[in-house]
Amino acid sequence: MLAQAAPASDTPPIAKQGYLFAGGKYSTVNGKRVMAGQIYAEFQIPKNQTHRTPIVMVHGAIQTGTNFTGTPDGRMGWAEYFLRQGYAVYVIDQPGRGRASYDGDSGGPQAFPDLTGTEQRFTAPERSKLWPQARLHTQWPGAGVAGDPVFDQFYASQVPFVRTPEKAQEMTRDALVALLEKIGPAIVMTHSQSGAMGWLTADARPDLVRALIQVEPSGPPLHDVDMVGAPDYLRDGAAARPWGLSAISMSYAPRAAAPADLAFVQQDKADGPDLVRCWLQKAPARQLPNLAKMPMLIVNGEASFHAPFEHCTVKYLEQAGVHPTWIDLGKAGVHGNGHMMMLEKNNLEVAAMIEKWVAKALPAETAAR
Repeated sequence: MLAQAAPASDTPPIAKQGYLFAGGKYSTVNGKRVMAGQIYAEFQIPKNQTHRTPIVMVHGAIQTGTNFTGTPDGRMGWAEYFLRQGYAVYVIDQPGRGRASYDGDSGGPQAFPDLTGTEQRFTAPERSKLWPQARLHTQWPGAGVAGDPVFDQFYASQVPFVRTPEKAQEMTRDALVALLEKIGPAIVMTHSQSGAMGWLTADARPDLVRALIQVEPSGPPLHDVDMVGAPDYLRDGAAARPWGLSAISMSYAPRAAAPADLAFVQQDKADGPDLVRCWLQKAPARQLPNLAKMPMLIVNGEASFHAPFEHCTVKYLEQAGVHPTWIDLGKAGVHGNGHMMMLEKNNLEVAAMIEKWVAKALPAETAAR
């Protein structure tokens, strides 16, 4: 039986709740006038708002905002947790996803959920052991495979998404900027695929991103990593991020007009066992000055497919003049988490660590509780 949600009487008082759409443009495609590129944002503002800056939660590929509004076994989600801590919370659906309408003529082809891939990467990696750390996974609430009621609830939430990274990143960046222009500066939290949109939004409007929280952001820099199991486990994949952190342009200094202006080199030796050899810029590295203008947090799980390479994203940022805080959950004493940590059994323990970082990073914006 699935766990029950908290009773209504235990719900924190809400001053205002609702939804809005942001971004989106009219255009004429194949003879018809359409709107495309808008995001859906659902918000709740607590009566006792103790933090002046709202938090915007952005889901990853195949997902929607339901990643944050609850868990597939009925426990409290991150949106409610941060609401209870006194934050106004905005949970979005990316353009072409969930309640943000998809138009095939303007959005391009879609990618679709994959059952085996979901089990292997998200919910039961300990079975497939495609990467070395997968054996450590213990936190998914259930068996993690089709037929398990918790997994079935989760898999039912998976949806098609815009396949082309360049198109998805451009639309979501523009829509997030439009959202921030409506609601004012915010803490932006991304997960997975939307990590690229987080870099791009902060790069485009650093004045509107008060802090950037990247939960296992899309990576590592430059090349994907193919997870192939023993004995090799990890291989370089496609160069999916030709701009280092994204598929579309970012504001480097000195300016890079095209990806060819960036020069990359791979480490001769990995930083440790069961880790990939990182791709970094050739020295002297171009800087990312806009990303250095706000506090930044990167979080990864001990057993996630990000565990072999999250350090590469941190090293890339440091080389580019950005100094994020990095919480590797396993090293911080929080064990067994995979990629979908916001849904796992200890999701609130992870949320508490993130909130503690926010309170420290933005102390002037937190009222006495």
